[in-house]
Amino acid sequence: MGLFDLLRRLLFGAPASPTDTAGSSPAPRASQMPVAPKSLPVATPAGKRGPARKLPPFRYQSKPRRTSPKAERVARRPYTFAAPTALGEYLDLSTDADLGLLDHLGLPRLQTPADIAEWLEIPLGRLAWLSGRFFENHKPQSERSAHYNFRWLKKRSGGHRLIESPKKQLKAVQEKILREILDKADAHPRAFGFIAGRSAILNAREHVAPYVLLKFDLENFYPSVRYSRVVAIYRTLGFSRAAAIWLARLTTSAVPSSMSFPGGDPYGLNPYLSRHLPQGAPTSPALANMSAYGLDVRLTGLARSFGVTYTRYADDLTFSGDQKFAGALRDFIPLTETIIRKERFFLNVSKRRIIRRSGRQTVTGVVVNQHPNLARAEFDRLKAILFNCVRLGPSTQNRTNHPQFAAHLQGRIAHAASINPSRAARLRALYDRIDWSK
Repeated sequence: MGLFDLLRRLLFGAPASPTDTAGSSPAPRASQMPVAPKSLPVATPAGKRGPARKLPPFRYQSKPRRTSPKAERVARRPYTFAAPTALGEYLDLSTDADLGLLDHLGLPRLQTPADIAEWLEIPLGRLAWLSGRFFENHKPQSERSAHYNFRWLKKRSGGHRLIESPKKQLKAVQEKILREILDKADAHPRAFGFIAGRSAILNAREHVAPYVLLKFDLENFYPSVRYSRVVAIYRTLGFSRAAAIWLARLTTSAVPSSMSFPGGDPYGLNPYLSRHLPQGAPTSPALANMSAYGLDVRLTGLARSFGVTYTRYADDLTFSGDQKFAGALRDFIPLTETIIRKERFFLNVSKRRIIRRSGRQTVTGVVVNQHPNLARAEFDRLKAILFNCVRLGPSTQNRTNHPQFAAHLQGRIAHAASINPSRAARLRALYDRIDWSK
């Protein structure tokens, strides 16, 4: 179309088309219009995955209370160790505690560092020392100056795990925090690890005789819970920001930069350099369960929408369902992985397992194909240790130098008895024949 035709169309309108004649029939009514056929679902070729189901956003319902900036900035130091600003003022972070919530949960009214020191019955200076207040950059410069003993353990699947055990004074503080604060907070009903009244056996019984079992493993479960997240947990319980910061310092750890990683991997220490939950502290399991509360809520809802069962034991996530669930795994797995990432956890992809009923289905060390049962390999291993203790003496079998080897064996036998009493009776008979003088 040329420029002249374009101008004519703009000024006088478009000319009538040859089909628009005076004798043309009127336009058909809507009821006479042909209806386009509905599009049929396109079959996905074998071996190719179709688009995954889109995950709706998770909306938090809580509405945190705002604190006026005028109430935060004060001219005089409101309490010892209050943080100064660049303008010479001080930040008062002790005024936003939810005292009603603290009273409802039966928690102590802690608003300032002095309140925490008085509650712990220690001097304020010692509290600051235990929290790492006097460390440069709030982290120890050497293993000797740290409040934790560090020990590397080799994983069965490869790699190493850092065990951070608090020293005597800090351990006593953490035990009181666990006993009088963290143990009073409710855990999610689908979490079974390190919670009074729940166990690995009860976790496994939730998944007895499934058609298909789906298992995930969270990588670096404790180190992935950072300091800021621990502060948020204490704030959720009702503590002021000042108290939450100090309680979080008492229950997190950061390793010195001079520490070496087994094998010489320069990046192996990265998860431990900033403050995190230390594996080995008495408070870490409870804080880890609380940090995963949102994860449990979302995965429980997802499992309910698919008609399957979900439980979590520490970093082990387990789903079980029927044949219909087995056909929906293509949609279910991407949704689960998306939720885990959104909740700021990391997946160990190499440990993801899909086990159908034709294979051996184990949940937290318990075989659940037909009924809870002790794994054959575990039974044979413990039976061999007890038999050699009878024949050669217990000192020959304590290869890890366990300080209380007898109690260790009794605990393993008790675990077996809770799963299969008849098998455990045979193990108990061997244990009773051991001569502990050898």
